[in-house]
Amino acid sequence: MMVPRVAVLFGFGINCDHETKAVFELAGAEAHRIHVNRFISGDSNLAEFDILAVPGGFSFGDHLGSGRLLGNRMRFAMRDALRDFVDAGKPIIGICNGFQVLVKTGLLPGPDAGQSPDFVQRGSLGLNDSGRYEDRWVTLEFDPNSPCIWTKGMTRMTCPVRHGEGKYIMPTPQALEALSTNHQLTVRYVDPSTAVGEGLSDTALPYPLSPNGSMRNVAGICDATGLVFGLMPHPEANYARWLHPDHTRGTAPVGQGNALDSWEGEGLQMFRNAVEYVKQNR
Repeated sequence: MMVPRVAVLFGFGINCDHETKAVFELAGAEAHRIHVNRFISGDSNLAEFDILAVPGGFSFGDHLGSGRLLGNRMRFAMRDALRDFVDAGKPIIGICNGFQVLVKTGLLPGPDAGQSPDFVQRGSLGLNDSGRYEDRWVTLEFDPNSPCIWTKGMTRMTCPVRHGEGKYIMPTPQALEALSTNHQLTVRYVDPSTAVGEGLSDTALPYPLSPNGSMRNVAGICDATGLVFGLMPHPEANYARWLHPDHTRGTAPVGQGNALDSWEGEGLQMFRNAVEYVKQNR
């Protein structure tokens, strides 16, 4: 059986590349850390990979806004390669700063279904309403009707956020409603006291349940194909139960996949979903 090859970007302040690479390997992929400049110079060819991951960190020190400079670098210097990658049906994920990058490139939320990426920025991620950097664990719930291949079969998950600019915004309520209608608001912050599967709400959650004041409590979105996905929280930081703050209490949630025996965390399934998708569609 083929082993999917994952390109995990690094360089210019990205600092979650090693753990992102490791989690993809736990999910059954062959992952490689590739400096952004290698794709830009032609020393590495994006087409040779099956999945692209843009990890978290502080690319270019967040100068001019989180993800702005790396997003522009990719949008202009890697435009053709990224368009071909998406048109070939290959998955892309952006986590935290990587989500900011994908939004700034225009890959998220992207154009209407059936269209190639046009690299038009349609949304943004602004400063947290709290006015400060937030580092805390949050509860997430997934839209079961989303086309997102990364979140297939997932219902609820806890994982940490680590950001200062995580408030997802769009220029008009109509633009956000269109994403909602298309089920592209893939993952949202929810109140952990709600029943599993019943937490999604358009009503703004109080701080810190929503750590940033994001419109409609959005924590992550996908494009119309469901292949390109980005989220502010860090699923790779909950790949094992012993990373969860409730581990020592014996109440850390077990991952839905549970392929790694009893120690699998909730976040690993997201990466396994993409690896299995590639295996089934290549």
